[in-house]
Amino acid sequence: MLNQSARNLCIHQIADGLRKGLSQFSGPSRAALIYAENPDDPIRIYDPQDLLHGHEPKLKEIYLDSNEWRTQAPNTRDMKLFGQMFPEKNLQLAGLISYGGRTRSIFYQMWFTEHHPDMCSIGPTERWLEDAVCLLSHDFGSEDAFYTGTSRYVLSEYATHAVRDYIMDELNLILGWDTYIRVYPILEAVLDISKTLEEGAWPKGQLMVVEAAALSLAHFLVRFPSTEQPSLKAHKHVRKLLLAVEDSDRRLVVVGKSIVGIASNAILPECRVTADFRGGHGFLRLAGKPVCSFFDGRFHSKTRKPNLVQLEEVLLELEYDSAWSHVLFKIVSAIVGKAASEKHGCTLVIDLHPAPIAISGQRLDDPVDLREEPYLELAKSLAKVDGALHIGADMHLHAFACLLDGRAVPGENRARGARYNSALRFTSEHQRLIVVVVSSDRPVSVIQSGVELSAQCEWKSFADDFSTPPTLERWLGE
Repeated sequence: MLNQSARNLCIHQIADGLRKGLSQFSGPSRAALIYAENPDDPIRIYDPQDLLHGHEPKLKEIYLDSNEWRTQAPNTRDMKLFGQMFPEKNLQLAGLISYGGRTRSIFYQMWFTEHHPDMCSIGPTERWLEDAVCLLSHDFGSEDAFYTGTSRYVLSEYATHAVRDYIMDELNLILGWDTYIRVYPILEAVLDISKTLEEGAWPKGQLMVVEAAALSLAHFLVRFPSTEQPSLKAHKHVRKLLLAVEDSDRRLVVVGKSIVGIASNAILPECRVTADFRGGHGFLRLAGKPVCSFFDGRFHSKTRKPNLVQLEEVLLELEYDSAWSHVLFKIVSAIVGKAASEKHGCTLVIDLHPAPIAISGQRLDDPVDLREEPYLELAKSLAKVDGALHIGADMHLHAFACLLDGRAVPGENRARGARYNSALRFTSEHQRLIVVVVSSDRPVSVIQSGVELSAQCEWKSFADDFSTPPTLERWLGE
């Protein structure tokens, strides 16, 4: 067995690899661990970046006020196989994803990371945390510290494996253990096809993978002879075939490693893996439910929808009722979503004054009600015009092409451009305004009182601290 210093190093390396890998998959992410190596050991916590800050009462309730996590555990010493694990499911802490397990090497582990609001599914991330449990247990049980450092690199590049593991688990639940769908070749092909241009254009269209037994459920428009079925490995050929299903309700149908034909979506088998190519990006779905997205040659957890969580929170905190907040949020989300999908920048000024203030721009003789669909569609088009849309608390559009000015304020960022910095200046001088800035490269900023509400907060650096993690009791200051 490793000595204590080596075990501390293992925890640090696995947490670091987990943090780096999840940050590429889901955006900036932290990782934390709560564990007890032996049944009688005190519960310890490793949280170098304060991920679990704010959850102290719940952690105290689970681990200190109750002993169920310890006494109702299976006997890990009876495990026959070295890699065997008893899973511990998500603790359902707000804003967090957690997953743990019990093994022969470590009596109890529970790993944590961020639950980002724009995730397609938490399934792949849970499989990622599950692998952290297995790797730490393996490293603790190893007799040579030289080999333990590889776990960090495994976790930092685990995205494709996490997606595969999640899909396989779900397929096994639906079909049983005898499924013939091979997921790794599918994922490899999806990434390769997504990077293949055809006459300078990125791929569009859907590719559906099913089992041979489900072919009778698909509504085929054409089928290919068994001797002439294109191979999924022929990425350029598949890319050309996608032209036949581009911008339509048709899809290429794959069985095994070959394309067997083209079907409509009139009837779809329940158990299917679908790759939805949408130009420079796409989405992977299982049985119609999103699993992840893909772009830049990698899989990601993101839905690629604008993140307006901070705006929603601010609107709910205002003196207006929740119905008003909901409708206004839907209006803003629709305009922002259209701008993001068409990759043009725009600015929206949400004016909370009883009577909208005067802003330099193209005013309307009669403000239009954005709750009506034709006017909302007009606003989406007017957002393309240079300048900001001026939306009042009455949910009417009062002006467009508005110019926002003001004196320089701390926190300006020249790298963010004129829209962003003008919004900082303007809101610093007008307190009852919220400005939403959409950049052409997709980031969305929510700004109020000269401060970006959606800015990423500064986290503590991930320092190389190899000391023994404190007990949870000490960490809580009990």
